[in-house]
Amino acid sequence: MRAVFLALLLALMPVGAFAVQPDEMLADTALEARARAISRDLRCPVCQGESIDDSNATISRDLRLVVRERLVAGDTDDEVVDYVVARFGEFVLFK
Repeated sequence: MRAVFLALLLALMPVGAFAVQPDEMLADTALEARARAISRDLRCPVCQGESIDDSNATISRDLRLVVRERLVAGDTDDEVVDYVVARFGEFVLFK
């Protein structure tokens, strides 16, 4: 019964729930929270209807890693977004 409940729960979870992988996450929880906030506002260039935070596309993973690298390097949130927009255009902005 417990296994059935767990399987049902997993089946009902949103598809994008597992997009951000543990190996992508930063140890610094404040930086990770900033990375997640930025990633939720950037559109996946492939999926177009999903943020890079939700998308399982390879390009989204690459962009999530770039966002984290820029934050670790000391960029502000706006500088990180500007960096991504300079490479992909304003289309990647959800807002």
